[in-house]
Amino acid sequence: MGLFEDIRKESLEYHSRGRKGKIEVTLTKPCDTQKDLSLAYTPGVAEPCREIAKTPDEVFNYTARGNLVAVVTNGTAVLGLGDIGALASKPVMEGKGVLFKRFADIDVFDIEVNTKDPDELIKVVKLLEPTFGGINLEDIKAPECFYIEDRLKKEMDIPVFHDDQHGTAIISGAGFLNALELTGKKIDKVKVVFSGAGAAGIACARYYKSLGVKPENLILCDSLGVIYKGRKERMNPYKEEFAIETSARTLKDALVGADAFIGVSVGGIVTKEMVKSMADKPIVFAMANPDPEITYEDAKDARDDIIMATGRSDYPNQVNNVLGFPFIFRGALDVQATSINEEMEIAATKALANLAKEGVPATVAQAYRLESIQFGPDYIIPKPLDPRVLLWEAPAVAKAAMDTGVARVKIDIEEYKERLEALLGKARKVMRVMINKAKQTPKRIVYPEGNNQAILRACEIVLDEGIAYPILLGDKKEIENKASKLGVNLGKGIEIINPATFSKLDDYATEFYKIRQRKGITMREAKKFMLQRIYFGCMMVHKGDADGLVSGLTQHYPDTIRPALQVIGIRDDVKRVAGLYVICIKGQIYFFADATVNIEPTAEDLAEIAVLVAKKAKHFGVEPKVAMLSFSNFGGTRHPLAEKVRQAVEIVKKREPNLLIDGEMQADTAVVPEILDKNYPFSTLKGKGGANVLIFPDLQSGNVAYKLMQRLGGAEVIGPILLGMRKPVHVLQIGSMNETDVLNMTAIAVVDAQEN
Repeated sequence: MGLFEDIRKESLEYHSRGRKGKIEVTLTKPCDTQKDLSLAYTPGVAEPCREIAKTPDEVFNYTARGNLVAVVTNGTAVLGLGDIGALASKPVMEGKGVLFKRFADIDVFDIEVNTKDPDELIKVVKLLEPTFGGINLEDIKAPECFYIEDRLKKEMDIPVFHDDQHGTAIISGAGFLNALELTGKKIDKVKVVFSGAGAAGIACARYYKSLGVKPENLILCDSLGVIYKGRKERMNPYKEEFAIETSARTLKDALVGADAFIGVSVGGIVTKEMVKSMADKPIVFAMANPDPEITYEDAKDARDDIIMATGRSDYPNQVNNVLGFPFIFRGALDVQATSINEEMEIAATKALANLAKEGVPATVAQAYRLESIQFGPDYIIPKPLDPRVLLWEAPAVAKAAMDTGVARVKIDIEEYKERLEALLGKARKVMRVMINKAKQTPKRIVYPEGNNQAILRACEIVLDEGIAYPILLGDKKEIENKASKLGVNLGKGIEIINPATFSKLDDYATEFYKIRQRKGITMREAKKFMLQRIYFGCMMVHKGDADGLVSGLTQHYPDTIRPALQVIGIRDDVKRVAGLYVICIKGQIYFFADATVNIEPTAEDLAEIAVLVAKKAKHFGVEPKVAMLSFSNFGGTRHPLAEKVRQAVEIVKKREPNLLIDGEMQADTAVVPEILDKNYPFSTLKGKGGANVLIFPDLQSGNVAYKLMQRLGGAEVIGPILLGMRKPVHVLQIGSMNETDVLNMTAIAVVDAQEN
């Protein structure tokens, strides 16, 4: 009771604090000036109206309809609360809108219709068709929900999807296919028992038949028991569809020898004895919420060969509808589908089933407080917080829509996947440019921390995407064992080298001795240094046995840079290396430097840093607009620190006359175009929309700025990127467990190597 009260209080406070509820409407266009108002409304708004009147499909170009879904209910079957009415259902419908936005960036209007008359509800929804790109029916009781959806799907020209019916079927179907694979059972041979003949139960039973379960092998049970031929009590046409010839009359009877149990009914109706009576390697999906038909503990205690799923997040294999509806609608909306058909639903199921077999990012495992997640009895369905679900499911749905002729527009699926990546964050879109460049000519990248979890996971992705040819340093058996535990497939193309047994170890030691003999290094010490994987990796790059190096997860930044400087060295045309961060915030990209290496750079150093960063910005497909930052604006304050920045600007202008650069200037002057355009019309950056390359006067200010942007501003950060090395070396953040950081640095290293 105490826990319930805590949850109750927290929930009520959560929903009522600040702006009431969970959603709001925001503007997507500027509305600050008189001109903005005239474009947003009268007279300017008449122009898109005229275009839509002439060509109705233009509504998708000029309005939000293509990304707007209605979540519609009459409140007759809300969660486990039952018929609480339309008004009381509103918090749930708002919550559904939150999930649409959070997982697939789809806008939602929740619509609670105060009627229990199915025909009235149908009429209301049909009249709303011009407003929406899709309709998500929610929490409408059976059997009316079947009638309502069937009518609306036939009579509307936009997708209509009753999530209570299809969501559970699609998600559990993915788990079911994987459970069959793990148990070695054939879908056309298994006996499956369903408990629950409401919206979800009947939809699941129908859907499993579509997946391949034979009708004669399927038994549907409701609260009275088995639905069999000739039963009269509490039957309807939807139940009659599943009536079969059988002597079984109770759920207990039905489960004897059954291969699978699919429960969408009520808690506690399945006993240990009933599970024990099932066939070998039983599949039990007890999805009643919050209390499953049989508890996870009891089911596992009854059978040690069981594959178990529930609707709860505190046990393995959660069947959560959020794995379905946001991404199904995303794919349907993006091809302007006229409906969501069964082929699209099956495509979603198969995409989820296949994704579950892929290696799981460490960040996803960490979100669930697990060391690792691997395909197996305790992981047959992707986790809801796995960002890859969007990239797998929505394209599969979109492709199925195009293949079945319900898509109004055709799209390139590979390009579409890249567009979807942008929804996961600007950084992913930015890095996709580098990844695509890297894939054109992959290079050999060496990883001194070859047994590190993040490195291993990243290298699997690197190989799958064709970005690079990874070289892992370390003991071969140790690395292979670690990879096996993580479920990482090293596969062909990943080389493992143990420095201690490498055939060129003596050659490397001799070369290091030549480089450092006048720096106090003896031949004996040179051999010891070469047994350190970071030095060995740098020597591989120096000697041309690798094209670039990525390291730093297990040691401090200077401890990675120092060996690289000693062995590889800096380019002939620069005097210092520099550190760069790519900052992605509010849809914009900025390049911050130097924030990692040069503590008190001179004017010459700042000039060199600016040129290096400008060149790197072009690698990212960004035309550089450079601002040299200070506390002063264009001579406003006479001080040696400001003077140093002014001198740096002049040096750059002489060295790179075509580079767009100005300063010294304050940070807000640099990034707020109105300040620069109004107050400093003489600036070379006037009218350019603000600077995107920000060169800080010292390491202290650069480091403080990027960390504040990341922690308080919510910016996505890529880096640090090391500039000025003779050959590519990139340093990872110590302690990071995020394989995406490794992937990013690998792609950047490959592109750098392509330039050499």
